[in-house]
Amino acid sequence: MEEGKILIVDDEKEIGELIQLYLEKNGYQIFYADNGHQALEVVKQERPDLIILDLSLPDTNGVEICREIRKGSDVPIIILSVKRGSDDIILGLDTGADDYITKPFDPRIVVARVKANLRRALKRHNLHSKDHIARYGDLEFDLQSYDVKFQSHSVPLSIKERQLLFFLIEHPNQVFSVEQLYENIWGWDSDSNLRTVMVHISNLRRKIESDPANPKYIQTVRGFGYKFLVEDH
Repeated sequence: MEEGKILIVDDEKEIGELIQLYLEKNGYQIFYADNGHQALEVVKQERPDLIILDLSLPDTNGVEICREIRKGSDVPIIILSVKRGSDDIILGLDTGADDYITKPFDPRIVVARVKANLRRALKRHNLHSKDHIARYGDLEFDLQSYDVKFQSHSVPLSIKERQLLFFLIEHPNQVFSVEQLYENIWGWDSDSNLRTVMVHISNLRRKIESDPANPKYIQTVRGFGYKFLVEDH
C-alpha cells in the first residue's frame, strides 16, 4: 500500500469523491477542499504530499491558487481541468504545476499520475539528503561543493554551465522553455541572448553524455524546451 497525504481541490463533489475513492484504495490519506481559500488553509495546516487542483473554483481561479502555493512550497501539483487547449495546458505548467489531466478522465490514470509525481518528488527530496550526493547512472552530483563527476571523473564546468545543470537536476523531468532557463540562470537584464542557453546545453551534453548527439540526461522536448530525464523505477 502507498502512503502520503493528498489534497483534492474541486467544487464538483462527485468528481472529488470518485478520485478520493480510488486514492484511498491505494492507501493515501485524503483531504478535500471545494474552494481556493479552504485549499490554502489545508496546505498550511496539513502540508499535503501532493495536490490535485481543479482550475475552475467558485471563489478564485485555480491558476492563482497554484501561484500562491508555489510562493512557499514545491509540493507536486496536478491540475485537473475541462480545458484541453495547448495554451491552457502550457499556462498551467508555466504557473508551477507538475502535471495536467483533462476531464473527463479515467480515475486509474489519476492514481498512476499521483504515484509518478510522488516518485519524482521523492527523488528531489533525495537530492538534499544528508550525504548531499545525488547519483543518476554515470553522473554524480555533490550538492555542497557543486562538483560533478561523469564515469567517476571530475567534470570541468563554467559557472553558468554549473548553474544551468544544477537547476535542471533540481527539477527532474520538468520541461523548461529556453526563455524560462534564460530568465532563471542569466536574467533578462543580462547582455547575453537566448541563443546562449542552447550553446550551454550543447556544452553540457559534450561533457556529461556518452553520446551527445543522442543525450540520455539533458533531453530536448521538441516544441517546448529541455528537461533533465530521471526514469521512474
